[in-house]
Amino acid sequence: MYFLYILRSESSDRYYVGVSGNPERRLTFHNTVERGFTSRYRAWKIVSVRGFGTKKEAIAAEQMVKRWKSRRMIERLIDGEIQW
Repeated sequence: MYFLYILRSESSDRYYVGVSGNPERRLTFHNTVERGFTSRYRAWKIVSVRGFGTKKEAIAAEQMVKRWKSRRMIERLIDGEIQW
Protein backbone atom coordinates (compact mmCIF):
# COMPACT_ATOMS: atom_id res chain seq x y z
CA MET A 1 0.00 0.00 0.00
CA TYR A 2 1.17 3.53 -0.78
CA PHE A 3 0.07 6.78 0.79
CA LEU A 4 -0.42 10.36 -0.30
CA TYR A 5 0.62 12.48 2.66
CA ILE A 6 0.40 16.19 3.33
CA LEU A 7 2.82 17.88 5.71
CA ARG A 8 2.43 21.29 7.29
CA SER A 9 5.44 23.33 8.37
CA GLU A 10 5.12 24.43 11.98
CA SER A 11 7.61 27.25 11.39
CA SER A 12 6.28 28.84 8.19
CA ASP A 13 2.69 27.65 7.59
CA ARG A 14 3.54 25.92 4.29
CA TYR A 15 2.33 22.59 2.92
CA TYR A 16 4.22 19.75 1.28
CA VAL A 17 2.57 16.91 -0.65
CA GLY A 18 4.32 13.58 -1.20
CA VAL A 19 3.92 9.83 -1.68
CA SER A 20 5.46 7.06 0.41
CA GLY A 21 4.98 3.49 1.50
CA ASN A 22 5.73 4.65 5.05
CA PRO A 23 4.68 8.26 5.77
CA GLU A 24 5.97 8.25 9.37
CA ARG A 25 9.46 7.23 8.24
CA ARG A 26 9.31 9.83 5.49
CA LEU A 27 8.32 12.51 8.02
CA THR A 28 11.42 11.68 10.05
CA PHE A 29 13.50 12.04 6.88
CA HIS A 30 12.00 15.45 6.10
CA ASN A 31 12.65 16.65 9.64
CA THR A 32 16.26 15.40 9.87
CA VAL A 33 18.10 14.28 6.72
CA GLU A 34 16.42 16.03 3.77
CA ARG A 35 18.47 18.91 2.35
CA GLY A 36 16.02 20.19 -0.28
CA PHE A 37 12.81 22.21 -0.02
CA THR A 38 11.62 20.69 3.24
CA SER A 39 14.88 21.38 5.09
CA ARG A 40 14.21 25.13 4.96
CA TYR A 41 10.86 24.92 6.72
CA ARG A 42 11.36 22.43 9.56
CA ALA A 43 9.65 21.22 11.69
CA TRP A 44 6.98 19.36 9.72
CA LYS A 45 3.96 17.45 10.95
CA ILE A 46 1.60 15.14 9.09
CA VAL A 47 -1.84 16.72 8.64
CA SER A 48 -3.38 14.24 6.20
CA VAL A 49 -2.74 10.71 4.93
CA ARG A 50 -4.73 8.81 2.30
CA GLY A 51 -3.97 5.20 1.35
CA PHE A 52 -3.99 3.80 -2.19
CA GLY A 53 -3.74 0.23 -3.43
CA THR A 54 -0.84 0.91 -5.78
CA LYS A 55 2.04 3.34 -6.11
CA LYS A 56 0.67 4.41 -9.49
CA GLU A 57 -2.66 5.47 -7.94
CA ALA A 58 -0.90 7.38 -5.15
CA ILE A 59 1.33 9.22 -7.63
CA ALA A 60 -1.68 10.13 -9.78
CA ALA A 61 -3.40 11.61 -6.70
CA GLU A 62 -0.23 13.52 -5.78
CA GLN A 63 0.02 14.98 -9.28
CA MET A 64 -3.63 16.04 -9.16
CA VAL A 65 -3.16 17.87 -5.85
CA LYS A 66 0.03 19.54 -7.09
CA ARG A 67 -1.72 20.66 -10.30
CA TRP A 68 -4.26 22.53 -8.20
CA LYS A 69 -1.52 24.94 -7.04
CA SER A 70 -4.03 26.10 -4.48
CA ARG A 71 -3.52 26.34 -0.75
CA ARG A 72 -7.29 26.62 -0.29
CA MET A 73 -7.93 23.37 -2.16
CA ILE A 74 -5.29 21.56 -0.07
CA GLU A 75 -6.90 22.89 3.11
CA ARG A 76 -10.34 21.75 1.88
CA LEU A 77 -8.87 18.29 1.25
CA ILE A 78 -7.37 18.21 4.77
CA ASP A 79 -10.67 19.36 6.30
CA GLY A 80 -12.59 16.64 4.45
CA GLU A 81 -14.59 19.08 2.30
CA ILE A 82 -13.24 17.38 -0.83
CA GLN A 83 -13.92 13.66 -1.03
CA TRP A 84 -11.63 11.26 -2.87
